[in-house]
Amino acid sequence: MDSPIDHGLADRPLHAIAMRLGATLFLSVMFAFGKLAQQRGVNLIEILFFRQSIMIVPVVAIAALGPGIASLKTKRPFAHARRATTGLTGMALNFGTVSLLPLAEAQTIWFTTPMFATILATFWLGERVGPHRWCAVLCGFIGVLIVFQPQSGHLPLLGGSIGLCASLMVAITSILVRQIGRTEGSLTTVFWFGVTSSLAMLVPLPWALGSHDGTTWLLIVATGIFGALGQITLTSSLRFAPVSVVTPIDYASLVWSTALGTALFSSWPTRWTWVGAPVIIFSGLYIVWREHRFGRANALATAATPA
Repeated sequence: MDSPIDHGLADRPLHAIAMRLGATLFLSVMFAFGKLAQQRGVNLIEILFFRQSIMIVPVVAIAALGPGIASLKTKRPFAHARRATTGLTGMALNFGTVSLLPLAEAQTIWFTTPMFATILATFWLGERVGPHRWCAVLCGFIGVLIVFQPQSGHLPLLGGSIGLCASLMVAITSILVRQIGRTEGSLTTVFWFGVTSSLAMLVPLPWALGSHDGTTWLLIVATGIFGALGQITLTSSLRFAPVSVVTPIDYASLVWSTALGTALFSSWPTRWTWVGAPVIIFSGLYIVWREHRFGRANALATAATPA
């Protein structure tokens, strides 16, 4: 999710699609296990610490077997700190969303990230956004209203609001990652995200760490492992194909979230989710298509899959 494409490798689209599909599955499982852990009394600080600290291990292993540990060095510690701040905030909001909403509805709300990325591109990066993309943004948020039906109260509006804030933070993080990716490799960015955010979580951890049974600890560790696998495969997919090829695959996460929600929580998406989700997905895909048409490889690398 965080480095420019190595154009020497960007000719293996099937490989990239397979990796991206795996990323959507890994991250969906991560959120499902995180939701189960929260239901068993695990607090958010514990989940975030173990999610981030466990991620460091496979990244270091991959670096040691590949480009070498020295490749993890950085000359931009403050840039990584900013990225960690927004990334950790977005992740906390993501886990907060799944604690309040069914998995499928949470995932549907996260599909609004491309809309927020478009808005930020205008007001932050100064990019020109034409009427086509503004219409897509508007349609995307109409899709959110369809899913939640605010007047009906069939879904918690607090959960929806937190989910939208999470999408905004993911979009901000994507822009920061884009800027870091001009000089830093993907493993470097993921490594420092894990290190800086783990160190930040160490401060409140002694007061938050609870006493859990073996099953609960397995859920906590599994959340970290699947999160690491998702982060790495999400990032690596961009080495083998352009953003425009891999980003549409992110919408497969709705399939995984629906299946996991049904199997683990007996929650089937409402009919309004099935009506609104295609509107949001179409809006996101249209934005990606417009970006591809105009040749801008921008922050949409994480358009639909939160990490």
